[in-house]
Amino acid sequence: MVPEGERGRLCLLIMDGSLLAAAHVRRTGRIHRNWGNGSLMAAARRFPLADEPDFSDPEYCRCTIQVLEAIARLTRGRS
Repeated sequence: MVPEGERGRLCLLIMDGSLLAAAHVRRTGRIHRNWGNGSLMAAARRFPLADEPDFSDPEYCRCTIQVLEAIARLTRGRS
């Protein structure tokens, strides 16, 4: 649903929101009112969700790769 040029920014916004929520949950024991429980899924659900195609859709594959690369950058060095 998001134009290609805006996907990176939205991906970072969702990841930042999930990190903020996770810290809030650890600190307070309560779900963050805007970003949820700290999961990426909860943070993503703050935005309209499109129907999810399958991996035969090249655009969907590109989006999935972009998200996985962002997760890899986010988690690099944590293990």
